[in-house]
Amino acid sequence: MSKHRNKIWTKDFVHISLTQFIVFIGFYTLLTTLPLYVMNELGGSEAEGDLVVTIMLFAAIIMRPLSGSILDKFGKRKTLLWSTGLFTGTMFFYFLLDSFTGLLILRFIHGLSFGVLTTVASAIAADVVPNERKGAGLGYFAMATNIAMVVGPFLGLSFIQFVSYEVLFIFISLIALIGVFCAIQVNVPQEVYKLNERKKENFSIHDLLEIKALPIAAISLFVGLAYSSILSYVSVFANSNGLSHVASYFFVVFAFVMILARPSLGQLFDVKGPKYVIIPSLIVFSLGLVLLGFSNSVWMFLVAAGIIGLGSGSLLPSFQTMCIQAGGPGRSGHATATFYIFWDIGIATGSYVLGVIVAKYNFQVLYIACAALLLIVLGLFMVQQSRSGKKVSLEQQVTVENM
Repeated sequence: MSKHRNKIWTKDFVHISLTQFIVFIGFYTLLTTLPLYVMNELGGSEAEGDLVVTIMLFAAIIMRPLSGSILDKFGKRKTLLWSTGLFTGTMFFYFLLDSFTGLLILRFIHGLSFGVLTTVASAIAADVVPNERKGAGLGYFAMATNIAMVVGPFLGLSFIQFVSYEVLFIFISLIALIGVFCAIQVNVPQEVYKLNERKKENFSIHDLLEIKALPIAAISLFVGLAYSSILSYVSVFANSNGLSHVASYFFVVFAFVMILARPSLGQLFDVKGPKYVIIPSLIVFSLGLVLLGFSNSVWMFLVAAGIIGLGSGSLLPSFQTMCIQAGGPGRSGHATATFYIFWDIGIATGSYVLGVIVAKYNFQVLYIACAALLLIVLGLFMVQQSRSGKKVSLEQQVTVENM
């Protein structure tokens, strides 16, 4: 019985992970091909190509604070079904549009459902994973996103070499339907619903955010900013250094190393605690960025990819797990939303701020600056852990005295 309760790979966990995987395949396929579609098919500029990416993230950020209350009001299963349905339904409109304005409006609408969907999927994953295996479970769940980050761009960039953009849009829309089917198979434990059933007389900040998760979420913003240097600029960096022919392999190596390391790091999180994963991960990530900045050969570029995959791969699920644990029972939706608000802001802000650094200096300065930022994050995290430890000790002392 105990073994069954500690099981991660249940039917519900597998289906919610598959839902996440398929959603992010669509997300990353569009992320890499829509800017090209805008420039090549709609006659737009590079700035307009970037805008169709940014506006979806902006819409998702708007929806994050509302997501927790939506989950409380409608329940996680219903929210998962309608947000997955809306996300998939929106996909079928891409091949019908032939104007930049129409595409921009569609991307904004798509971002609204994406913001709710990714929040509820992560919250459900946290609910169906045993408490004592949260680090490992959410680490495995995050792998769905990391693998999609490789599959999506590869799929999109390969397709447009042989077929039209319209055919690509139809194809990924049909794939998204599989995500709807997987979402239908997911059941949220009944006791989780009961924990979320709470009546409130007045609207408060707690309806939007999980206050207890704010310190960790705020720290994760800076990690997201550094991480955006990989998402947004690796391919441009490779092109400027004569490495464009191996640019696609960067994320393959990144994902491969991350998949190898994730199980042991997730277990380490659960057994020893977050600092034993996050502190070395930040240091390794920082070293990987420095090596990337100085990369002028294929082997340096790919070794940097592996080091970055090892260092950054466990940071997102680790910070998310800490936010959920800080929120406590019944607050997984709000804690997840709080985490993603700050993470998304870090990614979106990084894309712009780091672009300014590249334009004024060069990629080497960009990656060294991001490495330095991670060392600052390391200091902030250690301060947070120290204060958190003192708070726990004080609470335990008060409890003993009251006894």
